[in-house]
Amino acid sequence: MSKLTIALVAHDHKKQELLAWVKQHIKTLNQCDLVATGTTGGLIANETGLDIKRYKSGPLGGDQQIGALIAENKLDALFFFWDPLNAAPHDPDVRALLRLCSVWNVPVACNASTADLVITSPLFLSPDYKPYKPNF
Repeated sequence: MSKLTIALVAHDHKKQELLAWVKQHIKTLNQCDLVATGTTGGLIANETGLDIKRYKSGPLGGDQQIGALIAENKLDALFFFWDPLNAAPHDPDVRALLRLCSVWNVPVACNASTADLVITSPLFLSPDYKPYKPNF
């Protein structure tokens, strides 16, 4: 079985929350191929030692790079701790990323509670689970 590819993304005000969540679930995440936007990926790699492929920072195109993985059917889940209380200049990119997750049936968690439920699901690492993928 190939490893799941998981994306980790967080807005500035949510980076520490995502980092704490990653530390809580490091054993499971260590079994996955991890990708992240630039600043978030650097923070997590430095603090945890996890191997993370880093894309550009979100506002510089990293959100679109993660979106391309979704559209190419190369991403299995997105953990995106976004900040709904602070507008970001790249909000349209954020909405597009979340839309792609819905279109391509990719699980997305936007807060720690939902992320906990996703990552602790018996289906998360199950080789028998084959989610529906649209055929466009």
